[in-house]
Amino acid sequence: MSEKYPKLLLLGFSLILAFVLVVERDFAPLQTILFSLGYVGTFIAGLLYAYSFTAILATALLLLLAREQNVIFAGLIAGMGAILGDFLFFKLMRGSFSQELHQLSKEKVIARLGKPFHRHKRHALIALAGIIISSPLPTEVGIALLSSLKEMTTKRFLAVVFLLHTFGIFVILLIGAQKIF
Repeated sequence: MSEKYPKLLLLGFSLILAFVLVVERDFAPLQTILFSLGYVGTFIAGLLYAYSFTAILATALLLLLAREQNVIFAGLIAGMGAILGDFLFFKLMRGSFSQELHQLSKEKVIARLGKPFHRHKRHALIALAGIIISSPLPTEVGIALLSSLKEMTTKRFLAVVFLLHTFGIFVILLIGAQKIF
């Protein structure tokens, strides 16, 4: 498998490694820095929200930032940060990973999993990608699903992902603004 999908394997390994590093560390200094940066810190939290290994940290930071900032303005700014992170990943998936993703889609197991959805494959991919991207789940999976659609232009991708991320971030900020945590 490592010979067939070296980039995907490396990506998976790096996500696991980063997750382990995030779980094992105390990020109080990062929180202090982001708070002192104001809305620039919110943009950075949005950027962190776009990656699975920092999404939990970003969600926690957004919950806390919601107490100090205008929720609408913070949501839009964090959404812009998230879209920048996703755009970089989208370009990487379209360029560097596209051959491996196409090859992976031809594997028997993947083909069997997709068989029930064959008639509505495009709609199922879009719906699943939307759910994943708008939540703090691993966004990279949603981006990979969207980047596999040939009709997904960069402009359309940016619009869809901005709306999805911003919606998810607004929900987090609204929860944080209620001072439940």
